[in-house]
Amino acid sequence: MPRSAILNVMVQAAMKAGRSLARDFGEVQNLQVSLKGPGDFVSQADHRAEEILHNELSRARPGYAFLMEERGVVSGEDDQHRWIVDPLDGTTNFLHGLPIFSISIGLERQGQIVAGVIYNPAMDELYTAERGGGAFMNDRRLRVASRTKLTDTVIGTGVPHLGRGHHGNYLIELRNVMAEVSGVRRLGSAALDLAYVAAGRMDGFWEHALSPWDMAAGILMIREAGGFVSDPAGGAGMLESGSIVAGNEAIHRALLKTLKKPLAPR
Repeated sequence: MPRSAILNVMVQAAMKAGRSLARDFGEVQNLQVSLKGPGDFVSQADHRAEEILHNELSRARPGYAFLMEERGVVSGEDDQHRWIVDPLDGTTNFLHGLPIFSISIGLERQGQIVAGVIYNPAMDELYTAERGGGAFMNDRRLRVASRTKLTDTVIGTGVPHLGRGHHGNYLIELRNVMAEVSGVRRLGSAALDLAYVAAGRMDGFWEHALSPWDMAAGILMIREAGGFVSDPAGGAGMLESGSIVAGNEAIHRALLKTLKKPLAPR
């Protein structure tokens, strides 16, 4: 698959940061038994990866702005382009030695996501997409799953945890979805969840309280794989609201409808 120059820049940055994360991930199991615990180390791993991404992307495209998980907003001379970067999506998995985490890079041009990279260094799976150019995993073209009935589907989600609100509302949504699907999965990395929808590994996905860097690359990936992505109202406010619903056309529509249902009686 031929890649554009800008996508090559993103891939090279993600691979370099991925090598750093993979080295650090190899140390996590040893840190589990240390007196201090692995939390500080994981934070350092996160910052190391972000530093690599910032340096590589800045060197290749000086002047582009950034929106990054750790650094936040970094202004640039070029107000038409912005990198949206998560150096370690799935920190809790990383902390516990679970190999389900990712680097996510989205490129926004004039307010639209035009390129995306999601990389899981533990599994060496590289997901890429460009607007109008399709979506790929390790150079294999991706298409969303073709199932059209919720009863046949596996749906991904993110479960609100300690420090997150709206547990009650989420439990209503979860109960209604569970009643209509074959299975619900919680991976712990929203970027990978979205990549898995693009790859047809999961039929749909929904989550709330996400940040733009969790979603930017994955939104483009699903659309380029023939899927649909929206906020729960069916609009395009995912990056602003932090809530997202995704799937193929039929499953996206059915999932939106299911998520709006009130709690069914026992």
